[in-house]
Order: sequence, then structure tokens, then C-alpha cells
Amino acid sequence: MAVSKTKSVAEILEAYEAGQRDFGENKIQEMTEKWMQLPKDIRWHMIGHVQRNKVKYMAPYVHLIHAVDSLKLLTEINKQAQKHNRTINCLLQVYIAKEDTKFGLDPNEVIELLESDEFKALKNIRILGLMGMATFTDNESQIKSEFENIQNLFNSIKDTYQFTVLSIGMSGDYEIALQFDSTMVRIGSAIFGERNYN
Repeated sequence: MAVSKTKSVAEILEAYEAGQRDFGENKIQEMTEKWMQLPKDIRWHMIGHVQRNKVKYMAPYVHLIHAVDSLKLLTEINKQAQKHNRTINCLLQVYIAKEDTKFGLDPNEVIELLESDEFKALKNIRILGLMGMATFTDNESQIKSEFENIQNLFNSIKDTYQFTVLSIGMSGDYEIALQFDSTMVRIGSAIFGERNYN
């Protein structure tokens, strides 16, 4: 999945014309503007932290919401999906990093959420699997340990919940993530070049 946040419509179109169809954004308004301008067979992924009051803007078209970390958010996604008569795919974000800036559920919270009656009542969402972000570090053994933790959780529950997606790995650590059975890596700078934040 190509991380296209901050990238122009022209840059995305160039990747599209090379065959890329999955693009990830971290701001709902920016993603919606791009959705309106770009070919409709693009699968848009929301990879940033999601504010509940913004879900309605992407509900008509979003392909996969990566960073779901609460039942409240799932309930809102379900509500907005119902309005558009669709089922929205989601990943549960698992907190694996040693960083305060990362979000996510711990393994026990994942199970509690999936087993809750409130979750089972939500008919317009589909949980495809788990997502996690490793600590931003050059310490390879730490990254491996974090990926192994989420891989173990995924393997222990994937059959029960028919999970197919384990999304770990970005431009800097995707090769390690592939060693831990990642099925979806999020690649930005390795496709589009280094990001310009100015």
C-alpha cells in the first residue's frame, strides 16, 4: 500500500499509471479531495489516527481503515457505513511500540473488544486483521521483538475471527516485517521519495 499523504494528485496519478491501486492517507479531508479528483478504482486506506467526527466524510468510499483503537470508533464507523448501505473494512491497531506517541490496544483489549456483545451487534463493519507500528529506532532486535509480539497475537486469533491481514512494516522496516508474515506493508518514501514537510 503506497503512503501518499502530502503527495500531489499528479504524483499519485504517476504511481497509478504504473499499476498501483492502494493508497494511504492520514488526513480525511485531504484523502476526500484526492478521491474526488482521481480514478474511482483506487482503493483508499485511512492510515492515520481517526477522529470520530470525521468518519462521515470518508464513509462513502474508504476501502480500509487501519488504525481502529476503540469500540467507540467502531460504533461510529458502523453508523456511518449503515447510512451508505455498505460494510467498511477495518484493522484493529495493536500497541507494540515503546513510544508514547503511538496509539493502539493491548492484546487483552483486542480479545475483550472482539468478544463483546456491543461489537457483535455491529453489522456494517468487517475486521480484516491487525495493524501495528514498531518503535522508530535503528535497534533491529527491538523491532523484531515488537513484530513478533503482534505476529503471535495474530496467529493465535486469526482462525477464530477469519483474519487475513497483518499490516506491519513501513519503508524503513518492511524487510523485517516480511520475516514476521506481514501481508500489507505501508510504503511511502521508498515509492515517492523523501517527504517534504515544509
